[in-house]
Parts: sequence; C-alpha cells; structure tokens
Amino acid sequence: MDGPRVWFVTGTSTGFGRALAELVLEKGEAVVATARKASSLDGLVEKYSKDRVLPLKVDVTNEEDVKNAFAQAKKVFGRVDVVFNNAGYGEVGEFESIDEETARGVLETNFWGAVRVTRHALRFLREDNPAGRGGRLLQMSSMYGLAGSPMHPFYCASKFALEGMTESLAQELDPKWNIKVVLIEPGWFKTQGLANAVIPPRHPAYSSPDLPSNQLRAAWGTFDPPGDANKAVETFYRIAALPDPPLHFPVGEDAVSAVKQKIAQLEKALQEYGSWSVGLQEAK
Repeated sequence: MDGPRVWFVTGTSTGFGRALAELVLEKGEAVVATARKASSLDGLVEKYSKDRVLPLKVDVTNEEDVKNAFAQAKKVFGRVDVVFNNAGYGEVGEFESIDEETARGVLETNFWGAVRVTRHALRFLREDNPAGRGGRLLQMSSMYGLAGSPMHPFYCASKFALEGMTESLAQELDPKWNIKVVLIEPGWFKTQGLANAVIPPRHPAYSSPDLPSNQLRAAWGTFDPPGDANKAVETFYRIAALPDPPLHFPVGEDAVSAVKQKIAQLEKALQEYGSWSVGLQEAK
C-alpha cells in the first residue's frame, strides 16, 4: 500500500489500542479511533491533527455502533486500509468461581464483539475500498488463544474461539480481494489489562496453597508484566505492512515460549497415542 494508510482501531482508550493509534499518528497516518467512552479519546484529538483523527464512541457489543463507525470512516476518509480488532477484557478466577453472567460478558465482548467488527471489516475492505485494494485485518488474540492458562478460563475460551473463526475465514477469502488476516498473539505487556480484569472471590474448594490458582492469586497484586506495549505495537505496525503477513504472530518471549511448549505437548501426545488412530477410518 502506497502512501499514508487509514487505520480503524477498536479499544483505543488504553493499552495496545491507544499505543498503536498514537504510533500510527506519529507516522503521519490516519486513525478511526473507537472506544466505549468518547471522553477517553479527547487526548488524541487534542494532541494530533484533527484531519487525521476520527474519534468515535463504539461499543463492540452493539451492532449499530459498529455499523455506523465503518460508515463514518467511509464518509470522512473514503477508505480503511488496516483494521485492528482489539477491544476486550479478561477475568481472573477458577472456572468454578466465575458465574455465567461474567463468563457471557467476556465472550460477548472478546468473541462476539470481534465477530461484529470482522463482518463489517471484511465487507468494507472488499466492497467500499477501491477494487483489489483490500487491506489488513489484525485480530487481537493472545498467547492464551493457543495455550490455555489457569485462572483465565473464559478469556482463553474467547481467544480460542477467535483463533478458530479466523483460521477458518482466512481460508475462505478470495485472493483477488487482497485481504490479509493476522492473529496477533501477545504475551504479558504493560497495559490496563490487569486493572480492568474481573476478579471474583476464590471458590472454597480450591483452598490448597499448592494449587496454581492460589499461586496466581497471591502474585496477581504485585505482578509487573515484562513487556513494553509501545515496543509491541511497533511490530504490529510492521506486520501490517508486509505483502504476505503470517496468519499467526506470537509477540513477546513468553508468547513464543508458550507456543513452543504447546507444540511439544501435542508432539508428545501424537508420538505416544497417534498409533491408536490407525485403521479407525478404514471402510468396512
């Protein structure tokens, strides 16, 4: 893509979304910056040229909000080159400590919210952009979308669901549309994710101090994520510029390590039990 790009970013109030929006603006490109609270975007408008920032109040759980945001992007900028599908939050608690309402809330934002943005993004990149221009769809997943972790069961579920959906649709896209999709799978970085997490009381059955859940609860209050979000979004910016980006993009040494461990676990299972499947699908 030649010249300054137009980015559509969800979850721009803090964290990766805010850091990426500011990086893009520093590079002289344009941003459709969306967040649930419009006031959280005031700083962007005050700091950067108003003709390159379109701040919009968008709740990704609201279909009309998402639809209208893409319509406004077309009206103001005429196109969108990169969509950063980023809005989300998590929970910290044992599976049995998390009620259904909390679990559904996480899935509604992290998965169904991402689904809404994805639907509108694909249609826009294919039909509203100039024919063949296409664009990039960056899906904010997590290392926990590839390797589950204790104390984040429904966050993991939301990201596993996003991974599966995205892997599927990436194989469906017509190459002539020139739409490239990337699953960004970061590890732990300094964002507002810790502060925004929902933390229910411990389930009484999980009282042993030796359980991973209690070790994580004890460390949660003082945990200092090792990653620099500003450095991370520089890699997001670079990956979006590649002519043929990878479908999976683990970000951070902890994410790379988690993926390697998951691969090793699967290889071990195949080596030990793969032979059990021999002949199971032979015609009788």
